Amino acid sequence: MAIVLDRLSLNPPVFLAPMAGITDPPFRAIVRSFGAGLVVSEMIASREVLASPPSAQELGLGDADTAVQLAGACPAIVAEAARRVEGLGAQMIDINMGCPARKVTNAWSGSALMRDPDTALRIIEAATSAVTVPVTLKMRLGWDAANLNAPLIAARAEAAGIRMITVHGRTRCQFYKGSADWAAIAAVRHAVRIPVIANGDIIDTTSARRARALSKADGVMIGRGARGRPWLLAEVAAALAGRQPPPAPEGVALRDIVAGHYEAMLVHYGRTLGIRVARKQIGWYLDAAGADPGFRARLLTADDPGIVLRALLSPWPLDPTQEAA
Repeated sequence: MAIVLDRLSLNPPVFLAPMAGITDPPFRAIVRSFGAGLVVSEMIASREVLASPPSAQELGLGDADTAVQLAGACPAIVAEAARRVEGLGAQMIDINMGCPARKVTNAWSGSALMRDPDTALRIIEAATSAVTVPVTLKMRLGWDAANLNAPLIAARAEAAGIRMITVHGRTRCQFYKGSADWAAIAAVRHAVRIPVIANGDIIDTTSARRARALSKADGVMIGRGARGRPWLLAEVAAALAGRQPPPAPEGVALRDIVAGHYEAMLVHYGRTLGIRVARKQIGWYLDAAGADPGFRARLLTADDPGIVLRALLSPWPLDPTQEAA
């Protein structure tokens, strides 16, 4: 069932999580092409938006994207950044209260805001008052196990105008250790009437079904599980809707997808930077496909895009152990 926020119909309710250095415009575009209900930009600091204004192209706005995620600790700066990205075409603003990175939390942004709900609410109120597009929120269960205040913050956020909340089922102090507690997200679901999205450790159809059942959430958000598998969200969406998931691309179809992604990254970043940035994405595809480690190493150290593309479009040698299996 679609999640409707004003003029936006987010269907299917299976979304791509924002991930720094991963969910750039080329990756989001390919994930969206398979049928994701929403893709969210990499987190961008609100101060950076004001100091060095990005273009719509740099943010990847347009048909391939609708949401821009902002981080910040100052309500006025977050509000102005929200106004600017709305002016560039963002159809949704997402406030980051979930990033656990020390460089972010040391600046009292990201999940550090869960330690200061009053400041968090002032930021939310400033952002919702500054724009006409829906403003959403991504957060964690709390700062640590002794402060699981996500339900309280969620209720206050809803009252301040937040239209949808995504909850990663860990505290900040867990970072990405242990397992996501999907059942704990249910407390947020019970605290608000707006849509709630479950996030954390959702890597396939089985985990997506279990996360949704335990959290009682309206949808799921997938992050690291989509690396090297941009079609994963379409598989999960089909499974949650009770349909047979489409088969994962393989053979020529897979090679065409990877080569197209590589070329898109060269266009977006330029040749020199694109070659370097693309290596991790290509590596994830090769890992997921079980490509031979030697082939992988040669491909990821090549400095000539022509060599890389010819190799990508040729049959990939499989890892001998997988081939034997």
